[in-house]
Amino acid sequence: MTQVPSHDELPLPDYDHLPAATLPSRISGLNEADLEQVLAYERAHANRLPIVQILEQRLTALQNGAEPSGTALPSTPEVTQSQQAPTVTPATSGPPINPPSQGDPTNPAQPR
Repeated sequence: MTQVPSHDELPLPDYDHLPAATLPSRISGLNEADLEQVLAYERAHANRLPIVQILEQRLTALQNGAEPSGTALPSTPEVTQSQQAPTVTPATSGPPINPPSQGDPTNPAQPR
């Protein structure tokens, strides 16, 4: 069994934050040794059954002659610069909100 690598030593950057649905395509480019590292890390940390099964199936395929795809995917394409929350400025902020009236007769929201 492979020694458990630290998070920074994993061949997949930001592994802990990858959506499970993208994992099969992300591990397709890993060789057997890299995949064993990811599997050892998963078993030692979260040990999520669906993830372990995906990793084991790919490892079995590699051991049976499958070849790594050789294509590297970006670390996290799910979050791009254009999708990050914009900075709020006075020009983009909403209208001011009146505080609760609490009996203040000068408040415009106070029913008359």
